[in-house]
Amino acid sequence: MRKRMPVSTIMTKDIIAVNRTDDLETAETLFKQHHIRHIPVVSGDVIIGMLSYTDLLRISFADALNEDETEVDTVVYNMFTIDQVMSKNVVTVNSETSIKEVAGIITKNEFHALPVVDNGELVGIVTSTDLINFLIEQF
Repeated sequence: MRKRMPVSTIMTKDIIAVNRTDDLETAETLFKQHHIRHIPVVSGDVIIGMLSYTDLLRISFADALNEDETEVDTVVYNMFTIDQVMSKNVVTVNSETSIKEVAGIITKNEFHALPVVDNGELVGIVTSTDLINFLIEQF
């Protein structure tokens, strides 16, 4: 295992992102359709926040109901905007940051995903799952 492998070797480059003007229903559809748990919120190519599936679950009680979940989701999601629900204090790394350094940041801050930004532009996302998969490949 190389000591200074850059995060660019394990990050996801095909970024699924939402704009702050998108609605939460759109975000939920992306989470489910792509089987992901974190979505960067962007303005153009600039990251302005992170939205997690857990953020949606915190405001939605639809999963606790056995009735028509779609209708309840829509009502709850219409009460909030992405801007209100997303995490705004986003910690980022660049594509040359070492995998070890990224693992330290994720562990120390209890994050599950970090956006990768080069020259102010979102170029990828690295998750705790990416780190675990990398570790598994090493053995």
